[in-house]
Amino acid sequence: MKPKSGGRKNRAATRTEALREAIETKIATGAFPPGMRLEESELTRQFGVSRTPLREALIQLSSMGIVSIRPRKGAVVADVTPQRLLEMFEVMAELEAMCARLAARRMHEADQQELLAAHRACETACLAADPDEYYHKNERFHHAIYRASQSGFLAEQAMALQRRLRPYRRLQLRVRNRMSASFNEHTQIVEALLRGDPDAAAEALRQHILVQGERFADLLACLASLRAGPPASSPPAGEDMRVVLG
Repeated sequence: MKPKSGGRKNRAATRTEALREAIETKIATGAFPPGMRLEESELTRQFGVSRTPLREALIQLSSMGIVSIRPRKGAVVADVTPQRLLEMFEVMAELEAMCARLAARRMHEADQQELLAAHRACETACLAADPDEYYHKNERFHHAIYRASQSGFLAEQAMALQRRLRPYRRLQLRVRNRMSASFNEHTQIVEALLRGDPDAAAEALRQHILVQGERFADLLACLASLRAGPPASSPPAGEDMRVVLG
């Protein structure tokens, strides 16, 4: 009788996911800026892993569009033009607005309870002034709305683009006062959804996602600072990654 291998596979998948998350965090926080070449030998040393989970993590990031894998050059952190970034946020805003419109009409009591739980989790992270924790709870909040739309295809499309925009949405939360503003916008979205107002829910979520005017300028300023590289006093990239992956 062959030994069960499911446990090993699950552990490997979890380790790859943790590694992908760690690399994504470094990209979002600027330690790995746009255009940087991700050397496998250096990354295996920094993260304390073998090449197999590293390559799997890079493939996942490539499928999300966060990393580009080029022949004979390896993996490079993707760089997006301001115009392309604006276009992606515009499409994301419309997809999420559609999710909210359908959710306001279709959500069940269980969907409402999950939405409220996600909203409370965001509040806890906001009060703790923890942008990384808020980012994760924010994902849960938006996913709750995707599911409440009761449209599997729409949810798949929204999640795909949401993954593509992860580093930029995460970076937004590091702009001064953006986290508290985001939570206040969540409150408006929740209120519209719970009273079953499709138009108000769609518009509230659309405006929550759109990056225009000062918000877009702030995001571009953050991206420019990433391209300039971290300050000289910053610790070396990956210095604490063994703790994350341990």
